[in-house]
Amino acid sequence: MKFLADMGISLRTVAWLRNTGYDVVHLREQGLQRLSDEEILVKSRTEARILLTVDLDFAQLLAMSGEALPSVILFRLGNKNYQGINERLTQVLCECEQDLKTGVIISVTNETFRVRKLPI
Repeated sequence: MKFLADMGISLRTVAWLRNTGYDVVHLREQGLQRLSDEEILVKSRTEARILLTVDLDFAQLLAMSGEALPSVILFRLGNKNYQGINERLTQVLCECEQDLKTGVIISVTNETFRVRKLPI
């Protein structure tokens, strides 16, 4: 799986994913921190990357677009530190790998996560 990390995702999470064997890029690493949300979705879709974000706007943008990709993992954690995100991401990746390939939005909270198939 390939990932695109939005600005709210720690570079430590990016490093952890790479150490785990995933192909991941962060917008900051590519000097793209000023991209609009729409441009981020296009980049993620074009590069076949799953978007990692804490930005709630992406769910609405995908719903309005009617597109089936990219998949988005949306972290809605009370504490957005990288350890918490890494811990929850481990569980999501173990349980939802197939769903992520077909196009979903996964909303992740401290206690649970919800999977919604795309298009919405």
